[in-house]
Amino acid sequence: MDAPDPKAVPIVCGPTGSGKTGVALALADRFPMEVVSADSRQIIRHLNIGTAKPTPDERNKVTFHLVDTVEPGERYSAFRFVEDANAAIAGILERGRIPLVVGGTGLYLRALTEGVVEIENDDLAVREKLEAEMEKIGPEAMHDRLAGIDPLEAAKLHPNNRVRVIRALEIFHLTGRSKSELMNTGGYAKSTFEFAYYCLLPDRQALYEAINARVDEMMSQGLVEELRLLVQAGRADDVRRAQVIGYSELLDFLDGEVSLEEAIARIKQNTRRYAKRQYTWFSRQAACRVFSNPVSLGADLATQLKLY
Repeated sequence: MDAPDPKAVPIVCGPTGSGKTGVALALADRFPMEVVSADSRQIIRHLNIGTAKPTPDERNKVTFHLVDTVEPGERYSAFRFVEDANAAIAGILERGRIPLVVGGTGLYLRALTEGVVEIENDDLAVREKLEAEMEKIGPEAMHDRLAGIDPLEAAKLHPNNRVRVIRALEIFHLTGRSKSELMNTGGYAKSTFEFAYYCLLPDRQALYEAINARVDEMMSQGLVEELRLLVQAGRADDVRRAQVIGYSELLDFLDGEVSLEEAIARIKQNTRRYAKRQYTWFSRQAACRVFSNPVSLGADLATQLKLY
């Protein structure tokens, strides 16, 4: 793959537990950097241990943006993420420093690099219905349907680009307006910066073992106690609405629905499943420099940062 533009903002992405934060901290020892987090869990306040947020010492070492931004249960859209990330990147550059986007939330990263239409109330049922229709009638027929609704967007997409075809149809079903129309009326956000993807995709078995070990470490760090304090503060429903792996399972434990051992087993299983979905997402990411370990990724990225 060709070397990225040396002035492109680097993105370090990959599944949970792959070592992304470690790469950022190592690079911060050598370069004047600030991190823009692209993690839909670390953005939530009060949920610290179970989201593997950078520690206070690590945050004293390097500035992290978009961490502890919203309350548990508060809606935070990909549209808002693009606006906040753009502002953070611009501020970092104005200070003469290097922005590094780090995270594993593919939806945020795709919105940042490809653009996103703001929809106040996404409806999972609409998307599932469209996905079922895609399977039933095929991509060509669904693309034809999009062409009748939004010919400009359809002309940009190959029928086999199922994700974007479904998303464009979904936008119309939810808003009554085409994506092309919304893009011209202020309801569309896309970063003005150029980006270069660096994907960390380690051996899957090693990743799953690292995830299991990290969950054990979170438990030893006091994850149950952290959650119990939130429950005592009347935040149980807010935490439940946030739907963050680790906290949802332990709420079931505190409610007496499962044993602690069963809750821990579920956390590990659900985290592995989440990592598997992330792995699939990033393995399909176009124009992505893929690395199997943090050391090789860090060395390659350091070479680019010297040119920044």
